[in-house]
Amino acid sequence: MRLTAIDIGTNTILMLIADAGPGGSIKVVRDEHTIARLGKGVDENRMILPATFDRALNVLERFKDLSDESGSTKILARGTSALRDAKNQQEFIDFIKQKLEFKIEVLSGDQEAELTYIGAVADAVHKPRPQNFAVLDIGGGSTELTEGTGFEVKAKRSVDMGSVRITERFLKSSPPSAHAINEATRFIRSLVEDWPVLPSSAALIGVAGTLTTLASVDLALPSFDRALVHKHVLTFETVDSRFKKLRDKNLEELKQVPQILPERADIIVAGVLILLEVMKQLGAESITVSDQ
Repeated sequence: MRLTAIDIGTNTILMLIADAGPGGSIKVVRDEHTIARLGKGVDENRMILPATFDRALNVLERFKDLSDESGSTKILARGTSALRDAKNQQEFIDFIKQKLEFKIEVLSGDQEAELTYIGAVADAVHKPRPQNFAVLDIGGGSTELTEGTGFEVKAKRSVDMGSVRITERFLKSSPPSAHAINEATRFIRSLVEDWPVLPSSAALIGVAGTLTTLASVDLALPSFDRALVHKHVLTFETVDSRFKKLRDKNLEELKQVPQILPERADIIVAGVLILLEVMKQLGAESITVSDQ
């Protein structure tokens, strides 16, 4: 059966078309993503802006066309942090349903954490030896940490901090002032101060755009290469060093970094700051990047 999954995030909309086979096997047919910034202004206003409706529609219309062309039998569309927060959530869902004839379901933070975990560990679980994992997902509006053994989720946390939210709330200038960085750091720490130090047996895996972008920067890739980015290991020292270099660049300088998409340049500093502070809290010496 050929299915289409669409992930409508605060910053990025992703689409995966895949053939689902026996035993849960997945064969990827097409993998696309577009930065649509659905969450622009949502942290402040709790509303998806009128201009965002049309911007998201254009992306989703293109993805639906690709899905139809591929012969996919069903579209599974899920929204995350921005749609959770928006007071006009239902208006946006109805707008897309009327225009494109598929319904968006909004995931809770816990659902998002669990699904992210399963995807991230899918090619890391090796039976029969049980393995402990922790999966970190830094999104535009929220960040999730999920712990488990094999495919079994043991604990999950979702907090309202993400690269778009932190940028809009604190890092409003480019480069941000030392005061703004300090304010953002204090806010992040207040949300993760009760997160546990990870046991040495747990492998920390990181997903989403901040991690894949930072891996591309670390590898100095001329263009994105999933085969090289996937499973690339970032040490805490590398994350700290990259953050110190990125925070001093203005927006135009960030856009000139070949590995940073221009649409992501304004939020990359916030994303890396979240990563840095979470790794400190978890006592993590390294994190393995996943593109799943």
